[in-house]
Amino acid sequence: MFALAALDEVPVRVNLKCEPDLALELRDRYEQVTPGYHMNKKHWNTVEIGTGIPEVELRSMIDHSYQLVVKGLPKASRANR
Repeated sequence: MFALAALDEVPVRVNLKCEPDLALELRDRYEQVTPGYHMNKKHWNTVEIGTGIPEVELRSMIDHSYQLVVKGLPKASRANR
């Protein structure tokens, strides 16, 4: 799992996996990024969508989360990712 979102929540928030040092940096940079709600706060951030984070940065956070999960998959499973 690389992202977790409640579809009926306003504002929309998503939990994204993140390298620990980058997670802290993003929390410092954006008030919309907080420690992962109900997740391991060292490895997850909760991010408010559509509330001021530039789209390119948001896409980068999502891609980073996905790549972390793919990197943790067995080698045979990673070939098609």
